[in-house]
Amino acid sequence: MTETYPPLSDRIQSTFIDTLFIVGLMFVIAGILDKMDNPPDWLRIVLFVSIWLVYEPLATTLGATLGNYMKGIRVKQTENSTKRIGFLQALVRYVVKVALGWISFLTITGNPKRRAIHDMAVGSVMIKL
Repeated sequence: MTETYPPLSDRIQSTFIDTLFIVGLMFVIAGILDKMDNPPDWLRIVLFVSIWLVYEPLATTLGATLGNYMKGIRVKQTENSTKRIGFLQALVRYVVKVALGWISFLTITGNPKRRAIHDMAVGSVMIKL
């Protein structure tokens, strides 16, 4: 089976979709918290940080983020593209991706498997279904 690797545009669109989803989720949670009688500030902070820190790694581990699903792309292990990456790998991948921002995507066009820096850091590859 020959693998197809998504173009940079698919990955950017996927990231944009995920960002919109997270922001929307934050508005929903803020609305729910506003209906509560004086929720503590620490609860808001924990919920909002948790959304940003847990959504992508957990969704990637379970199969795909909303953006990945909509664009028909998946994060897999480089050595065995039939297997998903684990949660710890997905968490480190996400932290590197966020820390480097757009810089992480610079290596996509110059590499045969179109791997970003955050993919290389954890041994993952993005494939197109």
